[in-house]
Amino acid sequence: MTIIFQALATGIVSYLCLTMGIMYTWPSSTLVLFSSANTTLDRPMTETEVALLGSLSSISALMSTPFSGYILDKVGRRYSCMLFSLVQVLAWAIVILCYRVEAILTSVFLSGLSGCMFLVVPIYVGELCQESIRGMMTSGAMIFYGIGMLLSYLMGGLLAYETMNYACLTMAVLGMVFLMLIKESPIHLMRKGLEKDAARVIAYYRGAKVNSKVVKEEMQMIRRALNPELDGKSRSSRRALLVSIVLYTAAIFQGLMVVQVYAEPLFAEAVPTISPTVCSVVSAIATVVSGFIAAYLIEWAGRRPLMIYASIASGVCCVILGTQIHVHWGPHWITALFMLLYVVAYTCGAGTVPFVLAAEIFLPEIKSIASMIAVEWCFICSFVVLFIFNPLVTAIGLGPVFYFFATACFLSAVFSIFFVPETKGLTVDVIQNLFAAKRIEKV
Repeated sequence: MTIIFQALATGIVSYLCLTMGIMYTWPSSTLVLFSSANTTLDRPMTETEVALLGSLSSISALMSTPFSGYILDKVGRRYSCMLFSLVQVLAWAIVILCYRVEAILTSVFLSGLSGCMFLVVPIYVGELCQESIRGMMTSGAMIFYGIGMLLSYLMGGLLAYETMNYACLTMAVLGMVFLMLIKESPIHLMRKGLEKDAARVIAYYRGAKVNSKVVKEEMQMIRRALNPELDGKSRSSRRALLVSIVLYTAAIFQGLMVVQVYAEPLFAEAVPTISPTVCSVVSAIATVVSGFIAAYLIEWAGRRPLMIYASIASGVCCVILGTQIHVHWGPHWITALFMLLYVVAYTCGAGTVPFVLAAEIFLPEIKSIASMIAVEWCFICSFVVLFIFNPLVTAIGLGPVFYFFATACFLSAVFSIFFVPETKGLTVDVIQNLFAAKRIEKV
């Protein structure tokens, strides 16, 4: 029962990533409609506005993420989730009520404010779950994001524009209601001096009595994490932050985010013989399935090997895709096959590992600010990649863009070999000692 309670709490907060995934990939099914003469808006979108439709959410995420670190520590993890869930509700309400281009872009901007859930959710789950399942549960954020993408593609292909919007608003409201069922992070409670409340939360999620040995041992472990005895604490924190930033950079420049946001027009060009909607849906299904695979592998194989080998596999897929799209050396089913393999490899590596590590490697006293810096950098990279993608494809073609993604994949693997330690099953004070060493150990 103890793991069930932790899994339920993880599912509730990760559900916010599902609704965020719907909004973030919503442009994929609407940008053609919005830019056409038959648009549902007051006028067709210009080329610049179409580019903003796909990238504005990254701009607003850049703005909200610095404040999210402060909000996390000020009001707690639970109420932070509620606040950013409310933003999603407001965004869909604007989409439903307004039909002007400016209003739609405003709603996309607002929805991006909840992008910091990629920071909030892993932190909450990492602080709540026991070490034996921490990696698996933390990867839930990306699994639910993938489910959100799948639902977005399905609803975009099967539902009318207005019907989809009402369905999405309903789902966002449900997310706020579910959050009332979870409890605050015990680490946050102990930082605020509320040790009795923290003990009750630990007892609830571990299925034990408040005065049991299990609860007392975990309380002591949290105290050690809040007051670590490290000679090189500053050095270890800087190294951990650097590793996190590089891995988040890999998560963006390996390219799958572009495929997700611009799925339908991209598949229409890459695989013209198959319906773009079908390709998008199959790609999203592959993302969800591989997310579950990654959740298993991250505990079985470890974080470091998964990042190394998955990045190499992603790079090989990108090289094959680039040459196929560039010179058309094989049938179109080759493109579809390696696009799916690319999705699986990416999700198992750069699509999961950086988010799990960010929830594990920072001391509680700097976790919010350090994670904020890393995620902030991630959104800067997201905006750059999404904004320049369409002009870049126009300038050099879709095939050569995949060569760029392949380079990022191989560089990610090399970096992980030399600088990423294994953190599976380790407490944060032990992980920090790995970073404090003159030479980072490979556990």
